[in-house]
Amino acid sequence: MTVATPRLAVERALLRDHALVIACDEVGRGALAGPVAVGAVVVDAARARRRIPEGLRDSKLVAEHRRPEVAARAAAWVCASAVGWSSPAEIDEVGIIRALGLAALRAIADLRAPGLVPEDAIVILDGNHDYITPAGGEGLTVRPIVKADRDCASAAAASVVAKVARDDLMVRLHDEHPAYQWVRNKGYASAEHRAAIRSHGLSPLHRASWAIADAPTLF
Repeated sequence: MTVATPRLAVERALLRDHALVIACDEVGRGALAGPVAVGAVVVDAARARRRIPEGLRDSKLVAEHRRPEVAARAAAWVCASAVGWSSPAEIDEVGIIRALGLAALRAIADLRAPGLVPEDAIVILDGNHDYITPAGGEGLTVRPIVKADRDCASAAAASVVAKVARDDLMVRLHDEHPAYQWVRNKGYASAEHRAAIRSHGLSPLHRASWAIADAPTLF
């Protein structure tokens, strides 16, 4: 099966009217444990004229062993990149949609460090729902785009940068709670993860408010 290569057509069109494009994509939304992460990358007109990094795809379409090198090329290609986080406790407190918005705003705030002004940009958000504006991003121009991580190179870059960052974190957290095998399942609902929850209960890093017993086994 041929996998479509993301393009820059959307970004180039948006850059006619905006100085910058910020693309955001989330990772870990459906996990049972660990934080949710939102990657954010910045593309300007010069970047949008460059060749897309080799192998760049939505992170779900990149083999796990290749993701770090693809993420490194993506981060070198864009003007700036950042990853924002929302903890399991925060997800339990405010809900996943609000947590996604807060994580996105934290990533976008980190982009200010090199002198970028997010208010001058248009924000591409993968999906069909703007969760950024209600979380406190009223000064931003946000455009949800369905399948942006598949079709837009900037969103694919945000996806793979966030995926590698979150996977690395879950591998490190595995050492604190090895029974759940996060080194393999990254906090998602694998059969062994569910079995460990039945045997050991929930760790402090599980999303305790979720109906974990009813969660589907994803792999």
